[in-house]
Amino acid sequence: MESDERRNGDSMSHNHRAPKKPRLVGLLSESDIDSEFAHHQTGVARINNGSFGCCPGSVLEAQREWQLRYLRQPDDFYFNGRRRGLLASRTVISELINADDVDEVSLVDNATTAAAIVLQKVGRCFSEGKYKKEDTVVMFHCAFQSVKKSIQAYVSRVGGSTVEVRLPFPVNSNEEIISKFREGLEKGRANGRTVRLAIIDHITSMPCVLMPVRELVKICREEGVEQVFVDAAHAIGSVKVDVKEIGADYYVSNLHKWFFCPPSIAFFYCKKRGSESDVHHPVVSHEFGNGLPIESAWIGTRDYSSQLVVPSVMEFVNRFEGGIEGIMIRNHDEAVRMGLMLADAWGTNLGSPPEMCVGMVMIGLPSKLCVESDEDATKLRSYLRVRYAVEVPVYFLGLRDGEEGVKDKDSGLITAYVRISHQIYNKTEDYERLRDAITELVKDQMTCQNLPSV
Repeated sequence: MESDERRNGDSMSHNHRAPKKPRLVGLLSESDIDSEFAHHQTGVARINNGSFGCCPGSVLEAQREWQLRYLRQPDDFYFNGRRRGLLASRTVISELINADDVDEVSLVDNATTAAAIVLQKVGRCFSEGKYKKEDTVVMFHCAFQSVKKSIQAYVSRVGGSTVEVRLPFPVNSNEEIISKFREGLEKGRANGRTVRLAIIDHITSMPCVLMPVRELVKICREEGVEQVFVDAAHAIGSVKVDVKEIGADYYVSNLHKWFFCPPSIAFFYCKKRGSESDVHHPVVSHEFGNGLPIESAWIGTRDYSSQLVVPSVMEFVNRFEGGIEGIMIRNHDEAVRMGLMLADAWGTNLGSPPEMCVGMVMIGLPSKLCVESDEDATKLRSYLRVRYAVEVPVYFLGLRDGEEGVKDKDSGLITAYVRISHQIYNKTEDYERLRDAITELVKDQMTCQNLPSV
């Protein structure tokens, strides 16, 4: 490990000074939580933690210390502290996710970067003739758009094909998802093709559903899928993550969404395969070929501070009663409670049962709002932001022919859902503001067709 710490000039200098850490004492009270997030804009019902996450003030202070250390003496930072600090962060994460070895964990900017790493590797296999033309990548239709674009950029253009599995939504059980996934794998193997990669969400984004990831990975193994990549952008800090139990080849999760890190940082787990490794950071530096953790630790001059504060984040979450597990339980329970309150007030439904929810919940919107397209959903979201100071995503559910859908209390077809998030800074009144805003729009007979421009 010592030789690894000295790479890029890191020395074992006794003059090494760790950044000063804010003093954290005792369990967090509600007033402590308010203080930690006092930098949030006041007067806004911020119920969209799932998109961009949040970062407490004490962690921002620790980040600032790392940034100042760089600005004071960049050479000392790069040669003496950076790699050791990154190794400390990777060690915390490897223990948290039950990895066999810290070298299975790399730090990258976000899940999008990890998707590029995996799909560039798949694309190289097609380009080099290791895979046959029309061999497939199987994924769910609601995969994040950047993942689809990476497939387009790296796989489709060199002969690979894609099978999209339609996620049932609203969904009532894991069995519905598993059945559709099996159908997708069968389609991917049609005409003698081989499924080279399956991309599975641990928690889908829009619509939001906690997926039966262990069961889906197990099916991939049984069905001979070559590699499995779990896109778990929302997972760490939302659900327990045990990469050995999940069993995927690749697993990525953002730490700036639900794990209180400043943007942007994600961990990328690559299951060890002996000494052979053909995964590389998409930004090539002079560390190319030294293994992904080392490649990722040096991609030129940039701000590495968000990747260096993971130990400080652990200090913060351990001040919460029950630690990160306590936070996950609280967020799930409160998100479900608020979701049920909204569904009851509007006479609609939850998009999935409580056990398939996390700190995010989908709630049907009243049919009288007449959300008829993605553009209508965007318009409604903007109106809620500007007119009511409510920040919440709106999802348009485009039903296909033959799909019956779900009806609300007015017997109208539910065509749109809001995705609420709950993080520890949220209050009940945040969701009551959303409730009252939608109720007022319906009462005033406002629809997406007559909403004024904002």
